[in-house]
Amino acid sequence: MTYCLGIKVKEGLVAIADTRITSGNDVTTKKKLTTVQKDKCSLFIMTSGLRSVRDKAIIYFDELLETNLDQYNKLYKIVNAFGEQVKRVAEEDREALEKAGFKFNLNTIIGGQMKDDEEHKLFLLYPEGNWVELGNGAPYVIIGNAAQGKAILNRILKEDTSMKLALKAGFLSFDSTRISAVDVGFPIDVALYQNGSFNMVDYHYESADLESVSAQWHEELKKALNNTSNQWIDNAFNQLESNTNTANKHEV
Repeated sequence: MTYCLGIKVKEGLVAIADTRITSGNDVTTKKKLTTVQKDKCSLFIMTSGLRSVRDKAIIYFDELLETNLDQYNKLYKIVNAFGEQVKRVAEEDREALEKAGFKFNLNTIIGGQMKDDEEHKLFLLYPEGNWVELGNGAPYVIIGNAAQGKAILNRILKEDTSMKLALKAGFLSFDSTRISAVDVGFPIDVALYQNGSFNMVDYHYESADLESVSAQWHEELKKALNNTSNQWIDNAFNQLESNTNTANKHEV
């Protein structure tokens, strides 16, 4: 499984991807986040699905950009182009994969900004090659193992959330997921893009880099829970104690 998260706030974009690859009892690490940084072209691509499909689509896409980058003046055109490569791989490999018992599958998050985009963009591309754009009302998207990490993002992320706070919330979302899922784990790759900058920064974090943050969050969460008001549960526990005392008297 995979954990890839793309966040869009007014200030810019945040991307987080784990690197764990699980196959039976074998665990390896492979990069799932690819960045492209050229003149007036800043974008990242994250994928979840069959590794062979991902690698082949990325290679085809890289070759396409080498010769045709100038014609992609808006990010949606890049998304369409990558979708075409996914469909190309499907035509070549789907039948053989399905005969071998594998489902053709590749979900992709693409974010960034091209020279004629008015602002930064974030897209979710499906295995069929169609896509949706994320924005107002949908500030983030997760592909892969999404269940455990959504709660904190739903509480924190808004359009005007800062990129720093978005990255903190994104890491805690990943951290919650990795604790609950053995197939998600460190190291993680992070990409940051500030709107209008045409400067994509990517960073790599090992477990040791962030274990103190994870431990701090663990302790802060326990403190917050202990400090939460008991008033709403006191009546129930008082009733429980009263019933227990009455039962004990009857036994005597």
